[in-house]
Amino acid sequence: MNALIVGADRLGNIPDVLAGFGISIAAHVSGRDSSHQRRGAALPAGIQLVILFTDFLGHNVMQRFRDAASREGVMLVCCRRSVCALQQALGRKISRDDCAGCVGACRKK
Repeated sequence: MNALIVGADRLGNIPDVLAGFGISIAAHVSGRDSSHQRRGAALPAGIQLVILFTDFLGHNVMQRFRDAASREGVMLVCCRRSVCALQQALGRKISRDDCAGCVGACRKK
Protein backbone atom coordinates (compact mmCIF):
# COMPACT_ATOMS: atom_id res chain seq x y z
CA MET A 1 0.00 0.00 0.00
CA ASN A 2 1.41 3.41 -0.97
CA ALA A 3 0.95 6.32 1.41
CA LEU A 4 1.16 10.08 1.21
CA ILE A 5 2.33 11.57 4.50
CA VAL A 6 1.34 15.15 5.20
CA GLY A 7 2.98 17.04 8.06
CA ALA A 8 6.27 16.98 9.97
CA ASP A 9 9.69 17.90 8.65
CA ARG A 10 11.37 14.68 9.74
CA LEU A 11 9.79 11.25 9.97
CA GLY A 12 12.16 9.53 12.42
CA ASN A 13 10.91 5.96 13.10
CA ILE A 14 7.65 6.41 11.19
CA PRO A 15 8.84 4.50 8.06
CA ASP A 16 9.62 1.45 10.25
CA VAL A 17 6.13 1.52 11.79
CA LEU A 18 4.53 1.80 8.36
CA ALA A 19 6.61 -1.09 7.00
CA GLY A 20 5.20 -3.25 9.79
CA PHE A 21 1.74 -2.62 8.34
CA GLY A 22 2.90 -3.27 4.76
CA ILE A 23 2.81 0.43 3.88
CA SER A 24 5.48 2.25 1.89
CA ILE A 25 5.89 6.02 1.70
CA ALA A 26 5.23 7.15 -1.85
CA ALA A 27 5.41 10.88 -1.02
CA HIS A 28 5.96 13.15 1.98
CA VAL A 29 4.70 16.74 2.13
CA SER A 30 5.69 18.92 5.08
CA GLY A 31 2.68 21.21 4.63
CA ARG A 32 4.71 24.35 5.19
CA ASP A 33 4.66 25.56 1.58
CA SER A 34 1.80 27.93 0.78
CA SER A 35 1.02 25.90 -2.36
CA HIS A 36 -0.09 23.05 -0.08
CA GLN A 37 -3.05 25.18 0.99
CA ARG A 38 -4.54 25.43 -2.49
CA ARG A 39 -7.83 23.64 -2.92
CA GLY A 40 -8.74 21.34 -5.75
CA ALA A 41 -5.35 19.80 -6.51
CA ALA A 42 -5.27 16.03 -6.95
CA LEU A 43 -3.24 13.57 -4.91
CA PRO A 44 -0.15 12.03 -6.51
CA ALA A 45 -0.84 8.96 -8.67
CA GLY A 46 -0.86 5.57 -6.97
CA ILE A 47 -1.71 6.81 -3.47
CA GLN A 48 -3.95 4.44 -1.50
CA LEU A 49 -3.61 6.01 1.96
CA VAL A 50 -3.22 9.59 3.22
CA ILE A 51 -1.73 10.08 6.69
CA LEU A 52 -2.17 13.52 8.29
CA PHE A 53 0.03 14.40 11.27
CA THR A 54 -2.36 16.86 12.89
CA ASP A 55 0.09 18.43 15.35
CA PHE A 56 2.20 19.75 12.45
CA LEU A 57 -0.53 21.06 10.12
CA GLY A 58 -2.55 24.21 9.76
CA HIS A 59 -6.29 23.98 9.28
CA ASN A 60 -6.25 24.90 5.58
CA VAL A 61 -3.61 22.31 4.67
CA MET A 62 -5.43 19.62 6.61
CA GLN A 63 -8.76 20.47 4.98
CA ARG A 64 -7.23 20.45 1.50
CA PHE A 65 -5.80 16.94 1.85
CA ARG A 66 -8.91 15.61 3.60
CA ASP A 67 -11.04 16.87 0.72
CA ALA A 68 -8.66 15.40 -1.87
CA ALA A 69 -8.68 11.99 -0.15
CA SER A 70 -12.47 12.03 0.09
CA ARG A 71 -12.88 13.10 -3.53
CA GLU A 72 -10.60 10.31 -4.77
CA GLY A 73 -11.91 7.64 -2.41
CA VAL A 74 -8.59 7.19 -0.63
CA MET A 75 -8.35 5.96 2.98
CA LEU A 76 -7.47 8.74 5.45
CA VAL A 77 -5.70 8.41 8.79
CA CYS A 78 -5.33 11.40 11.13
CA CYS A 79 -3.13 11.27 14.22
CA ARG A 80 -0.34 13.00 16.10
CA ARG A 81 3.23 12.45 14.93
CA SER A 82 4.27 9.76 17.37
CA VAL A 83 4.90 6.08 16.89
CA CYS A 84 2.22 5.11 19.43
CA ALA A 85 -0.46 7.39 17.97
CA LEU A 86 0.28 6.16 14.44
CA GLN A 87 0.14 2.49 15.47
CA GLN A 88 -3.20 3.01 17.21
CA ALA A 89 -4.70 4.93 14.28
CA LEU A 90 -3.53 2.37 11.72
CA GLY A 91 -4.75 -0.48 13.94
CA ARG A 92 -8.24 1.01 13.91
CA LYS A 93 -8.26 1.63 10.14
CA ILE A 94 -6.34 -1.31 8.70
CA SER A 95 -7.06 -4.87 9.65
CA ARG A 96 -5.28 -7.88 8.22
CA ASP A 97 -8.55 -8.80 6.46
CA ASP A 98 -8.29 -5.57 4.45
CA CYS A 99 -4.93 -6.71 3.17
CA ALA A 100 -6.21 -10.00 1.77
CA GLY A 101 -6.80 -8.40 -1.62
CA CYS A 102 -3.35 -6.79 -1.83
CA VAL A 103 -0.90 -8.06 -4.38
CA GLY A 104 1.85 -9.22 -2.03
CA ALA A 105 2.14 -5.86 -0.26
CA CYS A 106 0.68 -7.06 3.01
CA ARG A 107 2.87 -9.20 5.22
CA LYS A 108 0.59 -11.33 7.39
CA LYS A 109 2.13 -12.36 10.67
